[in-house]
Amino acid sequence: MESTNYLNISNLKITVFQAYLFWENVDKNLQNLSLRLSMGVKEKTDLIVLPEMFNTGFSMNTAALAEDMNGKTLKWMQEVAQKYACVVTGSLMIKENGEFYNRLVWMLPDGTSSHYDKRHLFSMGSEDKNYAPGTEQVIVELNGWKIRLAICYDLRFPVWLRNKNMEYDLLLVIASWPDKRTAHWKALIPARAIENQSYVIGVNRVGHDGNEVYHSGHSMCIDPNGNTVYYKPEDEDLYTFSINYAELVKNRRSFPFLRDADDFTIL
Repeated sequence: MESTNYLNISNLKITVFQAYLFWENVDKNLQNLSLRLSMGVKEKTDLIVLPEMFNTGFSMNTAALAEDMNGKTLKWMQEVAQKYACVVTGSLMIKENGEFYNRLVWMLPDGTSSHYDKRHLFSMGSEDKNYAPGTEQVIVELNGWKIRLAICYDLRFPVWLRNKNMEYDLLLVIASWPDKRTAHWKALIPARAIENQSYVIGVNRVGHDGNEVYHSGHSMCIDPNGNTVYYKPEDEDLYTFSINYAELVKNRRSFPFLRDADDFTIL
């Protein structure tokens, strides 16, 4: 529900990294990301957002590349979160209890973490044959903001992302979204923002992957009115911007249509 003490909730400063990824090369990706962050993060930020499978690219090679929750990539995320005194988030392939997951990890500076396992697996890319689907909707909190976590293909399924009872303020979608479907990406992100009266941030990657699929970025932040806060096509980009909680509350009070939404339960 809408916070009653919203005046005490400050703007959230977010750093998005629309990164070029090296195919199935964990060490090279982590080294490059570290270098780019050290050069590009020039101010205090609350959150650093990396793309889907930021350490490997969107690969199905789980047997060779999947890590556990004590692996080198999680340790790297801990180090980055501590270095910049902020939350770091992005997804990677995780092996757990005999299954593989495309897991978005939400890493705090103190080394604790939450996670969201991708619900909708991209069957046209055989993701459903290599990974197990997540079952839980996950909302995390940062500086009073309620943030719903999602990954790539989830964006196409509005029922899964519906903002029931205004339970979240920001929908965060990380992706490896191909250039040939950019028109869909550019349409769906504003739609999710408007229909859910929330900010939506989509962070994509750039460059070709090992299957010669080209990714053209188009990372963006859209406010609850459908206005663009941030947008970047084509190039690698590391950029910091702020989103405003008072504006979110103003939007919901001036046009409170979410109270008329259908009630439902996902089984």
